[in-house]
Amino acid sequence: MSIERIEVSNREYSPDRTKFITVHSSHLDGRHDVTIYNAYTPKTDIPVVIFLHGVYGNHWVWMNLGGVHEVYNALRAKGLEEFLLVMPSDGGLKDGSAYLPLGDKHDYDQWIMDDVIQAVKQVQGPAVTDKSRWYISGLSMGGYGALRLGAKYASRFSGISGHSSITKIEDMTHFVDTPLSFYDCSSENESDLIYWFVKNADTLPPVRFDCGTEDQLLESNQWLTHQLATVGISHEYHEYAGGHQWSYWHKNVAQSLMWFSDIEKRYSTAIPV
Repeated sequence: MSIERIEVSNREYSPDRTKFITVHSSHLDGRHDVTIYNAYTPKTDIPVVIFLHGVYGNHWVWMNLGGVHEVYNALRAKGLEEFLLVMPSDGGLKDGSAYLPLGDKHDYDQWIMDDVIQAVKQVQGPAVTDKSRWYISGLSMGGYGALRLGAKYASRFSGISGHSSITKIEDMTHFVDTPLSFYDCSSENESDLIYWFVKNADTLPPVRFDCGTEDQLLESNQWLTHQLATVGISHEYHEYAGGHQWSYWHKNVAQSLMWFSDIEKRYSTAIPV
């Protein structure tokens, strides 16, 4: 494990049900932050949802721009399964890391898959255990991260969901001036979503994604659903009214939460997912 140190917020001074942690990671050669919601649940073996943010943002945006906790609480009142919500920083590269492994000291892939997951297990025990199921979702660049990490580490997740997702690394040019060469990986297939979906087709969990009909990434999402269908990868794809904006994500993050909840309910009744 690459975690060198974790700083944890004081419950007395933090917003209700919220915990902030700062993780010193050797994967990033520095400190980055994670917000956790429903942090003081008495439930054990709780399922965990990782929410990845988009460009420009940080660990706080899902709650403080997207109100994901309010969506979660409203759905819980209507019967949603209980989850721990985990919202990490992307690692802080320029305007966005794309959650890619970009070198020994800039491994944003392992920042999520090693550091964040291990840190959550450490600070949230006994709520989070080895029996906890993990889900992953994200918006825009975070949607790309969720789809890629979910497919690459397919056996470690129980569900994958993306909102308004970047589907090819070239899509980053819609949002950042960073040269695409910054996102070059040691493996030529590393950033290719279809490569990971095909490689791990036999172990993929359920997959869904959506995009707004007024979103500049609509064609990219339509391309992805077509490519997945062509190679025989089962998935759900939906288009809803809206653009590439927080009002869309605030409304439609409910789709991820309800979908993950349905998967959890199938586990609890022992019906194969």
